[in-house]
Amino acid sequence: MQARILVVDDDPDILSALKKRLLWMGHEVCTAEDGEQALRLVTDDQPDLMLLDIELPGLSGLDLLKQLRERRSTDHAQAMPGVIVLTAFGTISRAVEAMQLGACDFLTKPFEPDHLSIVIDKAMAQMALTRQIGLLRAEVEERYEHIVGHSRPMVQLLDTARRAAATSATVLLLGETGTGKEVLARALHRWSPRAARPFVVVNCSALPENLLENELFGHEKGAYTGAVTRGSGKIEAAEGGTVFLDEIGDMPAGLQTRLLRLLQDQEFYRVGGTQSIRTNVRFVAATNRDLKEAIQEGTFREDLFYRLNVISLIIPPLRKRAEDLPAFVDHFIRRYGTAMGRRAVTVSQGAMDLIREYHWPGNVRELENVLVRAVTLCSDDCIEPEHLGIAIQRKLPIDTDFAVEEQLNYHAVMDLYSRKVIEEALRRTGWNQTKAAELLGLQRTYLARLIRQRGVPTKPISR
Repeated sequence: MQARILVVDDDPDILSALKKRLLWMGHEVCTAEDGEQALRLVTDDQPDLMLLDIELPGLSGLDLLKQLRERRSTDHAQAMPGVIVLTAFGTISRAVEAMQLGACDFLTKPFEPDHLSIVIDKAMAQMALTRQIGLLRAEVEERYEHIVGHSRPMVQLLDTARRAAATSATVLLLGETGTGKEVLARALHRWSPRAARPFVVVNCSALPENLLENELFGHEKGAYTGAVTRGSGKIEAAEGGTVFLDEIGDMPAGLQTRLLRLLQDQEFYRVGGTQSIRTNVRFVAATNRDLKEAIQEGTFREDLFYRLNVISLIIPPLRKRAEDLPAFVDHFIRRYGTAMGRRAVTVSQGAMDLIREYHWPGNVRELENVLVRAVTLCSDDCIEPEHLGIAIQRKLPIDTDFAVEEQLNYHAVMDLYSRKVIEEALRRTGWNQTKAAELLGLQRTYLARLIRQRGVPTKPISR
């Protein structure tokens, strides 16, 4: 890998020898004889790597490292080189100090040419990995950075969220699937004093109980067959930061007890461990389930609910914040239009009217997917209704034929209509009874009673 390397040393012979060797290795080389000149070259030439002698006249190598670290902390856009320190055997302690100031490695004089090559390759690989991590972090942050919405419910919600973020209180996020619970969880972390520490996501419904336990708490060597080494869990990985427990309503009952103890005592045991581990993390949990109903059904611990429900934030569904639709549309078509290399994409009035009329059972996630499809399919940079792939159902599909009814019994006909209306509502909401009740304007318990009385199926009937 070719690199632009700055060599800083006050010995002309060493400068000349290193320059020749690095040029032979295929690198681009510039040199400096003191710290002040090196500092200027870092700004002007922006080298990838710097070989830095500690013992320099005037501004020493350690002082130069301190100034570079201060620049990095105040100007994140300024590219800073990786630093390999050159030191004599008698100054190893100073090389260690240089490592603490940000140097990535050191070489003791005199050194073999092959050793120089190995250290440079190692430093370049480390820098490439750091850049890759930075790009991935920026990509994630860009995806979750924007919370779109200026409707009154969202303004009130975000005001409460910002105040909650300043504390370490546990936050419970409630709302339908696709409303943006993870986006808000990441915002809580970003607005909090823990922003510089990790944000770790745990999906409580994605794994069976034993694997989820290991995912959360880690394990000791020999805890189970195949555990040949100790493994840390996501709680330890998030130390000082935030753990986001997504789909907490689906956490197995056995793990709920362990989580309750963790929330109470801020300590836990690895799987197979006997030594308690103290931790300092902030918990944010989210679910689309009605936890109070789950408590009544015996599938969720009441004491855990109260531990989680310190601050509760309910994210409204998209159909209840229709005034935010234009902002969402603009946000998504700009993001994906740019990603696809498209010119400015617009939305026709007909397409916008259809977006406003549609009920969006999948909420923001469904809107995002619909717009990705539309940006992909529109050929003239204008999204039309046919590009959206959605349609408004003007009436329920009820096909009772009065002409063939033997008896026009009012109660029998109304029971039939009621059954079909309920089944249609369940179908539209993915057979989620809570969402179906909201769509029908009924209490959840009343809908459940109607389902039993009318014999309505609660899941799709395979044909």
